[in-house]
Amino acid sequence: MEANVRRVALTALTALAPVAWGANYFVTHEFLPADRPLWGAALRALPAGLVLLALSRRRPHGAWWWRSAVLGLLNMSVFFVLVYAASQLLPTSVASTVMALSPLTMMLIAWPLVSERPRAGHLAGAAVGLAGVCLMLLTGAEAVSVPGVLASAAALLVSSFGHILAKRWSTGADVLASTAWQLTAGGLLLLPVAAAVEGAPPSASTPTLLAFAYVSLVATALAFVAWFTGLRHLPAGTVGLIGLLNPVTGVVLGTAMAGEGLTGRQLAGLALVLSGVALSRPRRTPRPSGPVRSGPGPKRRVVRTPSALPGVEGDRR
Repeated sequence: MEANVRRVALTALTALAPVAWGANYFVTHEFLPADRPLWGAALRALPAGLVLLALSRRRPHGAWWWRSAVLGLLNMSVFFVLVYAASQLLPTSVASTVMALSPLTMMLIAWPLVSERPRAGHLAGAAVGLAGVCLMLLTGAEAVSVPGVLASAAALLVSSFGHILAKRWSTGADVLASTAWQLTAGGLLLLPVAAAVEGAPPSASTPTLLAFAYVSLVATALAFVAWFTGLRHLPAGTVGLIGLLNPVTGVVLGTAMAGEGLTGRQLAGLALVLSGVALSRPRRTPRPSGPVRSGPGPKRRVVRTPSALPGVEGDRR
């Protein structure tokens, strides 16, 4: 019972990330400058990284110096630039919906990299959720920007690979510290590129500053800590399906706040996406059991050793 409660709590914590990211599309589209994706990404990553670095008070050690650079480049630098561009080129509902393809890519990448075989429930949830994604993407009232869809799809592939790498490398590392290292490295990598390509940082009004504060502190610092915590303790398939809350949030905010059209078929798509998320709910943890040893002496129960990471399936090597 205690293990089930813990897993439900981890699922709820992980769900904070896609909800914050779904809102991030709306905030970026409505309040941040459209022509500064490099500065937008740098100002999202670096402040969040410095805040988490101050909280964790730990520096990288050993292999984490180069791991932080690789993960920071994938999960923060490249990903943030692509997401910023997609947020500006696409309606909020469409931009967030494309990213809901992450369950399939994460499950496919996790199989060879971390030896996690997707369960039948994960595959069923992905199929149902992706059917809903297709309805939301293909039946909207607004035209879709092809460059925006390509940017969002590229962000999906980069982040899926980076998140699985983070799951593989983060065993034994503090989640808060490793997230801080990735964000700081990603922001530092972006700064010289942004200055060289886009010039001086963009001037900011009060709404823009507040938008950057939300994007950096809530949709990045808080969201990535929650996300990487889920990646460490839950199967990648479950985490990927929880990510379907991203398009749900994006569509709701785009419709309610940005006046984007929502057709009846898109409403049906939302229902399917929510059904896909429900299929990824944590399963009950069976009580330990094993054969009873016979022969002289007291009977002893042989208990199988659980996986090193709670909730992770498959052969861990």
